[in-house]
Amino acid sequence: MNDLFAQEKQKAPLAERMRPRSLEEFVGQEHLVGEGKPLRRMIEEGRVRSLILWGPPGTGKTTLGRIIARAYGAEFLHFSAVRASIKEVQRAMERSRSKFQSYGARDLVFVDEIHRFNKAQQAVFLPYVEEGSVILVGATTENPSFEMIGALLSRSQVFVLHPLKPEEIRTIVRRALTDKERGLGALSLTLAEEAEALLAQACDGDARRALNLVELAADLCEGSQITLEDVRNALQRKTPLYDKAGEEHYNLISALHKAVRNSEPDAALYWLARMLAAGEDPLYIARRLVRMAVEDVGLADPRALQVALAAKDAYDFLGSPEGELALAEAAVYLATAPKSNAVYQAFGEAQRDVEETRQEPVPLHIRNAVTALMKELGYGRGYQYAHAYDEGVTPMSSMPDSLRDRVYYRPTDRGFEREIQRRLQKWEELRRRLREGENRPTNGGSVSG
Repeated sequence: MNDLFAQEKQKAPLAERMRPRSLEEFVGQEHLVGEGKPLRRMIEEGRVRSLILWGPPGTGKTTLGRIIARAYGAEFLHFSAVRASIKEVQRAMERSRSKFQSYGARDLVFVDEIHRFNKAQQAVFLPYVEEGSVILVGATTENPSFEMIGALLSRSQVFVLHPLKPEEIRTIVRRALTDKERGLGALSLTLAEEAEALLAQACDGDARRALNLVELAADLCEGSQITLEDVRNALQRKTPLYDKAGEEHYNLISALHKAVRNSEPDAALYWLARMLAAGEDPLYIARRLVRMAVEDVGLADPRALQVALAAKDAYDFLGSPEGELALAEAAVYLATAPKSNAVYQAFGEAQRDVEETRQEPVPLHIRNAVTALMKELGYGRGYQYAHAYDEGVTPMSSMPDSLRDRVYYRPTDRGFEREIQRRLQKWEELRRRLREGENRPTNGGSVSG
């Protein structure tokens, strides 16, 4: 019977068989479970409260839930929000509440992908968490700030788990290859150094993925050593960590935007390639490149907007993969262009004034008098026609009276804005001189028009 049980256990995936049973076996997340670190202290001191574990796949969220349950002698009730309904989870918590009220024993209710429950469903957890009848451990790959209700977050401790480092993945893989009880030790396989290096990088810090790859490579291996080719065959095509509806989507476009803004063409190309490899819509990237052109390059290089729009049109015309080169060209152009957000800031200030100041009527002198009555009312009276003045500049203000001295646009001294700055300074000096007494056209033209 025991032999049969052992055989059935060996049929479980390697990642499940090698799941750590204690903190001593746990690899990674030293900032949480290292000596003296917060989660380890909570477990060792017996004061674990309800938790939210936020991190990418394969970083140990479920394992930590099991370790906590074992440390407390609590029953581990595992639910997946993808497969289980909120009613199933609630029924289990009602049974746990009864047990707690009768015996004082608390169950650990582990909910994987807890963010999949909508915010109304998440509220179901609140009474159980508040009264402490269960230990709720919610695992999520999405930012809980966006995906979870504040009431639940405020009653839970949020811990952030990070992708495992390559050396931590190596430790896990070596342990699996040498463990004769749960791992592949009975096969006496070795792993070539270059194969191990590829594994450590290709799994993106995901221990489960690393162990699945080792198990598959071992099946493909024909000798006593798992070779680089075996691992490559197991990998086939790497699927990038990406969810176009999730946080990583925003993280990657943020990285591309900030690389462009910081004038780093190599970083811009890398993040662009990451997004395209993950299946991002190239036209979404094109739209964001246009946004970068107007927000971060602006009038320091007026051609930037033209290049970004041309890249969008080129991709629209060529499609993938040829059109992706146009996006790369635009990203490099924007990254290497002089930068200015002066227009972006100026427009924001103007919008705030529109929202926060009185909506004054348009000054009469810049209104268009299209009827006799309008002329009688003073529309257009005192208007000064710019083309009648040298340099095309008049002393007239086109702003409402209360905002007459407001300045929004402050060009930088970078790129083409240096020339704009020179022009504005020259025109301001001309206006000052005209206001001081030379308030008349100087080229023989009419004042109004």
